[in-house]
Amino acid sequence: MSLVVYLAALVFGMTSVLLFRRPRTAMSNPLTLSTCVAIVLGALVFVCAAPATLGTVNELTGVPNFGAPLTYGMLSAYSCAVLVLLINWRGGPRPVVRRAVLRSMAAYGLLVVAIVVLFLLADADTERLTDLDTYYAGTPFMREMILLYLLGHSAAMLVMCAVCVKWSREVDGLLRVGLRLIVLGALLDLMGFQLTKYTAVAARWAGRDLDFLSTTVAPPMASLAALVCSVGFALPRLLPSVLAHWRGLDDYRRLGPLWSLVKPVSTAPGQPSARWQLPRARLQWREVSIHDALLTLAPYFDHRLRERARDTALRAGHSAHEARLAAEAAMLADAARRAAAHEEPPEAAGSYRLHATEVPGPSGLVELSQALDRPPGRAAAPGGTNPSSLTGPLNEPEEPHVA
Repeated sequence: MSLVVYLAALVFGMTSVLLFRRPRTAMSNPLTLSTCVAIVLGALVFVCAAPATLGTVNELTGVPNFGAPLTYGMLSAYSCAVLVLLINWRGGPRPVVRRAVLRSMAAYGLLVVAIVVLFLLADADTERLTDLDTYYAGTPFMREMILLYLLGHSAAMLVMCAVCVKWSREVDGLLRVGLRLIVLGALLDLMGFQLTKYTAVAARWAGRDLDFLSTTVAPPMASLAALVCSVGFALPRLLPSVLAHWRGLDDYRRLGPLWSLVKPVSTAPGQPSARWQLPRARLQWREVSIHDALLTLAPYFDHRLRERARDTALRAGHSAHEARLAAEAAMLADAARRAAAHEEPPEAAGSYRLHATEVPGPSGLVELSQALDRPPGRAAAPGGTNPSSLTGPLNEPEEPHVA
């Protein structure tokens, strides 16, 4: 069981690392900081609750069952962190948010103190690593300690359910999905972990043995519930960034043909050698380098070639935008060939702005790159034009083709 619990803790830890990847920014953002604290505390709860950890803690301290108040105190801190996270996530005037956060921390701070005091007052000399809740269910002070930590955690989950249900009716999109996952996780915790614990403890009071609910059913349900809640908290914050990087990676790849063509004339600084550079940063570097190369190639633009290619595309039934892209692709390929051969600029050269330089973002460059990427002789696909088929005799046999 310890291995499963440690794996759950590892998943929590990795989620926190993703959210806390920029420590300086995260420390100044209450929402990011509280999210990371809640997830880290959730991971620590699993680590502390593992039988292997409990045995080690008891041995190191020399106090039988010392791991129990440690785990229960950590669980209470996690419950408080979840409430603080919800308060920061919900937002509002800073003084109101600050007061709510301080009240939650004060309440659960007192709860942790009470747990420790009750443990010190109790007689719990027999070490129990997996069934302490039921074994000591009738022991004075231990009984109160067990009920106290369960009630504190139940209160946090019920408040979280109420807030998330009400909030989910006011929002949509990823935030609503995240809130519903949090509600699902809280319900799994309430029904799968807490209800089974309460039932097992009450059964002991009634003289019956339902310990399997506490030792076998509750731990995996708690792991599942906490994991679902963690996904609900992290999804609205991580998924937009992940999707943006995925689009950046796709645009970076699609700019490959254009970059291969203009790379020899680019004077931009070399790409950073960081092996783990994020896709959006790599895309930004490639955009800047391509724009630099286009400025270098501008004197070699042959506008007669461009006009002929555009007219040919229009006569072939392509739209004005498709014809312009095909004509610019043909002109750019010709300019790159002239620059590579160190030829003189053509007589028809002049000032001209490529469509790719008129639109924000990488979309214009991507369109131009895809126009270059169509092999000679292949029919133009809908939405694009094969530039090499539009220039006729103006294309030299040795003109480079970018695959």
